[in-house]
Amino acid sequence: MNPHVITAKATLDKKSKINNTLIERHQRSSNYFWRIITLLSIFFILGIVGFVMKLSSGFSDKVIWGYYAAMFAFILTTAQAAPMVAIAPRMAKAHWRRPISRTAEIWTIVGLFNLILFIPLLWVLPSLEDGRRSLWFWNVAPEFHGVPVFSPHIWATLALCALVFIGILLLWVSALPDLALIRDKGNGWQQKIAAKLSRNWIGTSAQWHWLYHRMGILGALYFAMMVFVHFLISIDFLLVLIPGWIDALIPITHAANALQAGVATMMLTMFCLRQFGGYKDYIGHDQVWALGKLLFALSLLWFWFWFSSFNVLWYGKKSNEQSVISLLMTGPYLKIFICVFILNFVFPLLMMIWNPVRRSFWGPPLIASGVIIGTFLDRIRLYVAAYSVPGIGDPNVSKHELQSIPLAHLPEISDIFIMIGFISGSILVFMLATKIIPVINIWEQKEVVLYEIHKKFHRTEVKILGKPD
Repeated sequence: MNPHVITAKATLDKKSKINNTLIERHQRSSNYFWRIITLLSIFFILGIVGFVMKLSSGFSDKVIWGYYAAMFAFILTTAQAAPMVAIAPRMAKAHWRRPISRTAEIWTIVGLFNLILFIPLLWVLPSLEDGRRSLWFWNVAPEFHGVPVFSPHIWATLALCALVFIGILLLWVSALPDLALIRDKGNGWQQKIAAKLSRNWIGTSAQWHWLYHRMGILGALYFAMMVFVHFLISIDFLLVLIPGWIDALIPITHAANALQAGVATMMLTMFCLRQFGGYKDYIGHDQVWALGKLLFALSLLWFWFWFSSFNVLWYGKKSNEQSVISLLMTGPYLKIFICVFILNFVFPLLMMIWNPVRRSFWGPPLIASGVIIGTFLDRIRLYVAAYSVPGIGDPNVSKHELQSIPLAHLPEISDIFIMIGFISGSILVFMLATKIIPVINIWEQKEVVLYEIHKKFHRTEVKILGKPD
């Protein structure tokens, strides 16, 4: 038989196996899965209870909303940054990201959940009439009085809505071929939903060209909008709440921390899919090692951004700068800062240069767990500290300098409920979304078959992957 015919037949067999295996796993629901869903739902209800308890105190005292703001920022920094694991390597035409690209894109759904969480913060954040320093130059000079007093609320909301919309649109475009496949070969309620979402996709050359083109545009827009959202949130909902805190690097620092936490989020998600989701055939060493390298680089970047900001504040020795250092690092939140420094920089640095850990399946996920915990503590350190500062009208506060350092604001029972509930809620939304959209990108798994060949190398056989385009 012609070797080309044999190769073509083998390729078709591989594609057929990928179709059958991944569709079957997508439509299969184990009792273990629904038990986790039930547990997460209970925790999420606790979060709602905690939120209702907060509402009873109203929005006038922003101190009690510090942990709530920290949870919003934590989800923004982790779940909504995870799609970058699919976007950036796809632009670089890397094959290793194919098994986990859809998983990363599904995290965009959590953006809808976080957008709802953002709404109460619009009532907590005072208008510009309180006289605080702001990005929007309100009340600086008569010619700027046309700026709306709620500019921070308006633009942050529009930017966050745009980020969520672009993310969901990216997920939908990427999932179109797989939804059409479930429409044609699936069954049950998932087939009905896929039939509505897949629309008229039949896989023509024009449709594939449209898909590749739109995915590139949407990926670039998501990255740009993510940076812009972190720019607005880190300034309007964090930096300006602490008088005397002037840091030009805080927006990009906030975004860079999100990239690190997003990679860590995907590392843990990938580990769970491999160990408990039945995807060991698709998630292997390539994905763990590649994400491990990214996590190591971003951990070094975490230190670079932190030290660049700290060095300016420390070296200047101005009283307002010293008060900021005292509040965020050396004062009431010193212990939290030490934990953050170790988990986000020291621990990844020491572990990732140790080959037995770096090359294992459990080492990088363990490091990623530390990064997630460190990011969680870092959001608490920053946002709880910022929201614990009284308003400008307080005698201990001016717009130029923090006169006295407030004590650490310890969590109440409502804060504990909110932290448990909102984190559980974001995971719950992600897991429910995986029952509608396949967690492994089926069409990209079939596409990579076209780029691979097996050749004999000395006494073994190796797989060679070509680059698209």
